[in-house]
Amino acid sequence: MPSVVTYKYIKENADIREYIRRADDELKVLGYTEHSFAHVERVAHTAGTLLADLGYDERTVELAKIAGMMHDIGNVINRIDHAQSGAVMAFRLLDNMNMPASEISQIISAIGNHDESTGQPLNPISAALIIADKTDVRRSRVRNSDLLTFDIHDRVNYAVEHSEVHLNESRTSVILELTIDAAISPVAEYFEIFLQRMLLCKKAAHFLGLKFELIINGTAVL
Repeated sequence: MPSVVTYKYIKENADIREYIRRADDELKVLGYTEHSFAHVERVAHTAGTLLADLGYDERTVELAKIAGMMHDIGNVINRIDHAQSGAVMAFRLLDNMNMPASEISQIISAIGNHDESTGQPLNPISAALIIADKTDVRRSRVRNSDLLTFDIHDRVNYAVEHSEVHLNESRTSVILELTIDAAISPVAEYFEIFLQRMLLCKKAAHFLGLKFELIINGTAVL
C-alpha cells in the first residue's frame, strides 16, 4: 500500500473498480445513462486538467482526479443520496489506505457535494468535480439502442455530436461547447433537464474565480 495514495493506485484498485462496476450495473437496471469507467475517468481527467490549467499544485490536481474516479460509487447503495453515501464509502476506503485526514476531508467533501439536488462548491476540488461531472454529456452515454423508445435523457445525450470543456485564452471563463443535432433533440430539451446542473456549474466556476459559459452550435446560451 503506497505511503502517498495516487490516482493510478485508485484507478487500478480492484475493490474500487468493483464498486464502480456494480454501481453502473444497478443504474443500468434503473434505466440511467452510462456511469461506468468511461464516465468516471473522463470526470477525473476534466477535473484534474481544469485545476492544472488554473495553476493549482500537483497534489491538489491528483486529489481532484481521485475524487473524480470515486465520485459515483454510492450508486451501489442507492441512487437517492448517492453523493453522501459515496462520500462515506470513500472515507472508509481511503482511511484504510492511511491517506491523511487533510486529504480525505477534501475528497469526501467533493464527493458529498457533487449532486445538483444537494451539492455546493466548498473547495477547489469540489468545484472542479461539479464542473467535470455535470458537463459530461455525450452520445456514447446512451445505452438504449432503440431510438423509438428514447426518453428525454436518451435524446439529449444522443443528440450531442461533440462536447468539449476548456478555459478561454485569458483563463477567466470555463466553457462547455456542444454540437447538438437539433433534429434529434431541440436545445430547449437540454435546458429542460440540465438547467439545474448548469446553474451549479456556474456556482462552481464562480468559486474558482471564473465565469461559466455554455456554447451550443456556435451560439452562447449561458
